Amino acid sequence: MSARGATLTIRDVPARVVKSLKRLASRQNKSMEQQVRDILEQHVAERDSVLKQIEASWARQSRRPESNEIDAWITGGRE
Repeated sequence: MSARGATLTIRDVPARVVKSLKRLASRQNKSMEQQVRDILEQHVAERDSVLKQIEASWARQSRRPESNEIDAWITGGRE
């Protein structure tokens, strides 16, 4: 990866998604490319923040939950 960053190619993006990205970018006076970069950066930052919160929560617990417990919580939340 260079100092400018990597190149990412995304194929088969639905036309409605491209149209929506173009409108969003236009409203914010950005290029669609910059808008997509901003969306990706925001998503990664939010995900990192959530993961840090989860890890901090787990650190305060006496034990980590087992995977079957987590699956049961997820399933229970969907019922």
